[in-house]
Amino acid sequence: MELKWLLYVTLLALGTLAVQAHDMDDDNDGDDVVDIEDDMDDGIEEVEELKPETSTPPPTPKVTYRAPVPTGEVYFAESFDKGTLDGWILSRAKKDDTDDEISKYDGKWEVQDMKDTKLPGDKGLVLVTRAKHHAISSRLSKPFVFDTKPLIIQYEVNFQNGIECGGAYVKLLSKTPELNLDQFHDKTPYTIMFGPDKCGEDYKLHFIFRHKNPKTGKYEEKHAKRPDADLKTYFTDKKTHLYTLVLNPDNSFEILVDQTVVNSGNLLNDMSPPVNPPREIEDPNDQKPEDWDERPKIPDPDAVKPDDWDEDAPAKIADENAVKPEGWLDDEPEYVADPDAEKPEDWDEDMDGEWEAPQIANPKCETAPGCGTWQRPMIDNPNYKGKWKPPMIDNVNYQGIWKPRKIPNPDFFEDLEPFKMTPFSAVGLELWSMTSDIFFDNFIICTERAVADDWASDGWGLKKAADGAAEPGVVGQMMAAAEERPWLWVVYILTVALPVFLVVLFCCSGKKQPSAAEYKKTDAPQPDVMEEEKEEEKDKGDKEEEEEEEETNEEKLGSDADIGSASQEEEEEEEEEDRKPASEEEETVNRSPRNRKPRKD
Repeated sequence: MELKWLLYVTLLALGTLAVQAHDMDDDNDGDDVVDIEDDMDDGIEEVEELKPETSTPPPTPKVTYRAPVPTGEVYFAESFDKGTLDGWILSRAKKDDTDDEISKYDGKWEVQDMKDTKLPGDKGLVLVTRAKHHAISSRLSKPFVFDTKPLIIQYEVNFQNGIECGGAYVKLLSKTPELNLDQFHDKTPYTIMFGPDKCGEDYKLHFIFRHKNPKTGKYEEKHAKRPDADLKTYFTDKKTHLYTLVLNPDNSFEILVDQTVVNSGNLLNDMSPPVNPPREIEDPNDQKPEDWDERPKIPDPDAVKPDDWDEDAPAKIADENAVKPEGWLDDEPEYVADPDAEKPEDWDEDMDGEWEAPQIANPKCETAPGCGTWQRPMIDNPNYKGKWKPPMIDNVNYQGIWKPRKIPNPDFFEDLEPFKMTPFSAVGLELWSMTSDIFFDNFIICTERAVADDWASDGWGLKKAADGAAEPGVVGQMMAAAEERPWLWVVYILTVALPVFLVVLFCCSGKKQPSAAEYKKTDAPQPDVMEEEKEEEKDKGDKEEEEEEEETNEEKLGSDADIGSASQEEEEEEEEEDRKPASEEEETVNRSPRNRKPRKD
């Protein structure tokens, strides 16, 4: 019990000290003004004497940046570490159907270091301005043709200021004779659009490809299903994230964020609208017959309204049992003219009409239950039934919901290889954003997964390692949080001390064993001699049984001797009885007054 109380007191003391320390810091910061210069000289020596030797924490490990280099064949690779926009073309186009003031693609692009970068020398492409149209593009080293190899596109995005409304997706611009990167705009044909996009609370990760109808030659956008993963963190945490799209010749695809799959599927089954149209469609010329009955229920034609059904009875009636409250002021209106109101000086009766004071609540009604003409309150009419309607019954002529007949789809086609898309020859960013400083870096387009992974490891992997090295560990984060919120010290103390307390409580709360001193005080048998005592008692019982047998034999042998000794004992007892009266008579004579000696004065 003493140990339990000791633990209770320890926990309470630690929590109290933590709170007091926080209060003292607050007092020292704001309540008292201390002349530090006067006490500085006097305190330096004492602090130096009392200051324990503390070891300085090891320096934060530094991650050295090196520009990534492709480890295999690539169609496009850009790290922007040269610090220039060489190879990139800014668009000078205008958007159609838009006001001239905002139709120009005049948004600014620059190559900059990322804000709060942990890797000096690591540069990227930054969308600098907000609320403007931005367009920039660059050609591939050679056009990408969809044949027997996968397509992998990968790049990094960092929403340095968060994102309010805007996109950070890329477009793979289709290879056409009309492609002019100087006039790149929203209507420029593309093969694939991929990347994050957000407006309001709608967080998207686009994967759209334009499919060519083999019968008509027209292109139609096909959108991948929305991922099940929660994408909000990628837009709000202000960290660099790696976006990867993998398209395989078997029509399967994967979308990864930070090398983790967030969406996957098949081009034939998981796109909207589907790549291939249905084989049959509803006949647009088919019409529902006039006698087609779609009503599952109909009013009962044999039902008759009851004679006592009153359709004219009101739903509400006056309560006849209501009584006007005492003190009701029938002659006082609910509202009266404000006696303190005055006609404005600029009031023109010819223009504004006769002036009337504004109405206010009648002050006499404030203390009364009511004013004006009293009326009985309205209650539900128990006899109200409403308009009578016949009950509904099953329709014997019900034929179901009519649907037009199916006919073969004249536009049907079957493309079993949608992977074989239109070749593309350039990559572009055509964006509108209400947030500035969107950071792009380390674009790569290739066909081998290992090449993309190596590129990611040398780029995004270094950023991640640098951020991890700069961030404090779990203990450091807990300490920093406690500095901002000192009450967390109590939580930490309880979190650490409570398990220890419970372990000690369960281990030490068993039945207390008495000490050796207590055994000496009470003469109680000690546990270590209990077994010996049991054995001694067993041996003692055996000995007693043997002694009883011996005594039985001795009694048989000595019965004769006992008879002779009994007569002798009777004679001795009679002699003793004869002696007792004589001795008693002598005592009586000695005690009589005549035999006492006289006392000398």
